[in-house]
Amino acid sequence: MEEPEVPVKEPWREEASCRGHDLTLFFPDEGDLDGIERAKEICANCPVNDLCLSYAVETNQTEGIWGGATKQERRRLRRRWLKELREAS
Repeated sequence: MEEPEVPVKEPWREEASCRGHDLTLFFPDEGDLDGIERAKEICANCPVNDLCLSYAVETNQTEGIWGGATKQERRRLRRRWLKELREAS
């Protein structure tokens, strides 16, 4: 498996519940439902969950669990977000 790319450090990351965990936990295989659930459980109680999810959607993170959302969930959110931006223009 390819090593996950670590994005540019954001200040909110200091508060993240995933801090100190093995980051590969947040990059489970697509079919690894138990792995996805484990990552989502950590994200569920994270104080910066919304900031993490916003970052992932805005920067188009295509792999892993970010803000408690899978890549498919983020893809839907990103499409909706981009549609809203276009409509607001």
